[in-house]
Amino acid sequence: MRAVEPSPSLPSSRRLAGSLRVCGPPLPCPRWTQHPGTSTPMATSLRTPAFPSCSSASTDTDDEGVRGTCEDASMCKRFAVSLGYWHDPYIQHFVRLSKERKAPEINRGYFARVHGVSQLIKAFLRKTECHCQIINLGAGMDTTFWRLKDEDLLPRKYFEVDFPVIVTRKLHSIKVKPFLLQPIIELHSEDPLQIDGHLLDSKRYAVIGADLRDLPELEEKLKKCNMNPQLPTLLITECVLVYMTPEQSANLLKWAASSFDTAMFINYEQVNMDDRFGQIMIENLRRRQCDLAGVQTCKSLESQKERLLSNGWETASAVDMMELYSKLPQAEVSRIESLEFLDEMELLEQLMQHYCLCWATRGGHELGLKEITY
Repeated sequence: MRAVEPSPSLPSSRRLAGSLRVCGPPLPCPRWTQHPGTSTPMATSLRTPAFPSCSSASTDTDDEGVRGTCEDASMCKRFAVSLGYWHDPYIQHFVRLSKERKAPEINRGYFARVHGVSQLIKAFLRKTECHCQIINLGAGMDTTFWRLKDEDLLPRKYFEVDFPVIVTRKLHSIKVKPFLLQPIIELHSEDPLQIDGHLLDSKRYAVIGADLRDLPELEEKLKKCNMNPQLPTLLITECVLVYMTPEQSANLLKWAASSFDTAMFINYEQVNMDDRFGQIMIENLRRRQCDLAGVQTCKSLESQKERLLSNGWETASAVDMMELYSKLPQAEVSRIESLEFLDEMELLEQLMQHYCLCWATRGGHELGLKEITY
């Protein structure tokens, strides 16, 4: 779907809406489009949300549409990396470089998303001194495992879960690209590396094909890959919960809160979806057969926090991405803003005000998990 060129005669907010296109999650939803969101992650200011993710969480009818956003989000990330927004030598091995130039607001949105999620992950790793595990739910083509290894910040084990068809594609890339496979083998023991169509299991890294709506299956597969309920655990979703019904996402959050004595949950997805801008995002995604089944929980930062607190989490915090962007190190802001010209700051602001980063904790008082903030 090609973006509609905004007309100079229309008011700015209307032009934004006319040009919104789904490009994958900038800050993820996909999930990641992976929405700015999957697998990950923002919506292009009325060019459809540009951050969908490859998530395992939509209705049967919409699964194909949700999976399709994974490619969009991954391509958006690769394009931003190619311009120098952040360093990621691994994304190029999972997705081709798009011939279509992405809008500056999308690239900045993805930068803020990747930066924000990364800062929270590293804060958790520091608090636990890496004596922990990470479970990325709806990971898509995410490359965090490799980047953490490069920084010597790997947890005891890093798990990824996504639709089996997404996992199959990711595992194929890993098997045929030594640049991806070798770091996994280096960390593995003498035992043969287990890798087949829907599963990779090694000493420090596992990729699992599963449906997040089927919690018994999810838990069984994670345990087979040596998930340890006794370890402090960080769970991550980027534009994933929004594709699930409120009941399904509540069940996932309750499962996560009850399965681990010490845990933190990071969620990146839409917010402030009741206004006109939000409605246009919803309409554009529906045209792509992506129904935001859980959008009613995305009304405000308060509704996002309340969902976490009402499903077993003890603390909850949330910021919209514009607030997060305003807190970025000034040197980094100056650097990325010099990469390309943005003629309408209003468009970036509207887009970022409709995505948020939320995090919640349970237990871990002796580790200081409650002190983690952005």
